[in-house]
Amino acid sequence: MKKRIIGIDVARAFAVIGMILVNFKMVLGQQGETWVKHFSSLLEGKAAATFVVLAGIGIAFMTNSAVNQNSFDKIKIAKKRIFKRALFLFFVGLSYIVIWPADILHFYGIYMMITLLLIQSKPKKIIYSSIAIVLIYPILILFLNYETGWNFTSLEYTDFWTFNGFLRNLFLNGFHPVIPWTAFMLVGLWFGKQDLTNNRFVRKSALFSLIIFIVLQLISKLAVTILSDGSVTTTEELQSILGTNPMPPLPIYMISGSSIAIFIITVCIIISQEFENTFIIKALTKTGQLALTFYVAHVVLGMGLIEVIFDKKLGEHSLNFSIIYGLVFSLGCIIFAVIWSKYKKSGPLEWIMRKITD
Repeated sequence: MKKRIIGIDVARAFAVIGMILVNFKMVLGQQGETWVKHFSSLLEGKAAATFVVLAGIGIAFMTNSAVNQNSFDKIKIAKKRIFKRALFLFFVGLSYIVIWPADILHFYGIYMMITLLLIQSKPKKIIYSSIAIVLIYPILILFLNYETGWNFTSLEYTDFWTFNGFLRNLFLNGFHPVIPWTAFMLVGLWFGKQDLTNNRFVRKSALFSLIIFIVLQLISKLAVTILSDGSVTTTEELQSILGTNPMPPLPIYMISGSSIAIFIITVCIIISQEFENTFIIKALTKTGQLALTFYVAHVVLGMGLIEVIFDKKLGEHSLNFSIIYGLVFSLGCIIFAVIWSKYKKSGPLEWIMRKITD
């Protein structure tokens, strides 16, 4: 049996902490100093992208042995388990979408179902499929209006609970639409089929992914600056096309999101190998293993507590408050994970998922 690559769990911990910070900022309030805004904006779309890429790696790890052995029975069992988990996540995400419209789990379930179609494919086919999904998206929104259904001022989706609105939101213009976000999971599936115990490959991946990310950031900034010619209106329009913001998820965002996700994951693998026996790495490993529990908890408990304790409405808190609260909540998650893991092997929600789907 292969040794568990704990760097994957550590990366998952950082991804869920990043999502907590981004989501608390969006929901609690984001008015504050410019430098804090710029710093916190670095996480937007990147933590969630890393979370999805990690899921693809997880699917690869669950199926690599069966695929390499070309065992029909083992592949069938693995596919059935993953499909059940996809359904579970889809319905868990929908169950609290009334209080958390930006949920990623119901999208995540559909990404998993699509990724299942390619688990037996060669790495080249997987990566080409992800590129195709990324490139087809801008063509789609040339013909289908991206803004349909949205009130971007309040971030409300007006016809979410209609048949057409639900499908449009799910596949085209929701917070994390299936097209093109499934590409992130396919990138993870491709990466999970590589030899991640090969230090040379991991270090090369870290370097190349960082170069790609930096180059894309520079190209994006330069293109917007040059083409806008100082016009504020033109700059805003170009930002949505040539920028690296996650909405809409156009190719520059998708490629930069994939590259920073691979960089974060590979760096976590490298650091975790070096400091495997330190308390911090062990604590982050446990936190990553409870990522699903913490994702749901940050919505139900994290945001819920603020509504109960404070008189201010959601959205009226300062950016500093949102970030500090996010960090404190994340620290609480780490402490909980360390204590919980002394008595249980998996997190509360992870345990329920396994009971239902295994």
